[in-house]
Amino acid sequence: MTATPIRVVAAVVSRGETAVEYLICQRPRHKQHGGLWEFPGGKCEPGESDLAATQRELREELGVTVTGVAAPLMITRESGSRYEIVFIPTSIDGNPTCHEHEALQWCTAQALPALPLAPSDRAFAEWLVSR
Repeated sequence: MTATPIRVVAAVVSRGETAVEYLICQRPRHKQHGGLWEFPGGKCEPGESDLAATQRELREELGVTVTGVAAPLMITRESGSRYEIVFIPTSIDGNPTCHEHEALQWCTAQALPALPLAPSDRAFAEWLVSR
């Protein structure tokens, strides 16, 4: 029997119109994939919507207010993992500040693959560049 996947939201926050940049964060060293870069977010609580989870996670992690989310761009699940990562376009209000991450930066899609990304985030970044 296959275990029910644990849904994880990954907020795809962008800024700029001509030279679009994406917000990425460096995972804390003590966590799985520590030190690697990721799109911010986290696990959905039981019964929690993608919007509610994204609002909660970004408020806790970055001190920003989520003003909206769109339909997921991609859903990934690493082989053997219970985590289903849902990459969701997200609008925010406020300036992100690291509350849990080691660092954050704004990066173009073309520059993302050069960074040490967590596996699912790498798959998404490669997809983003190929669009």
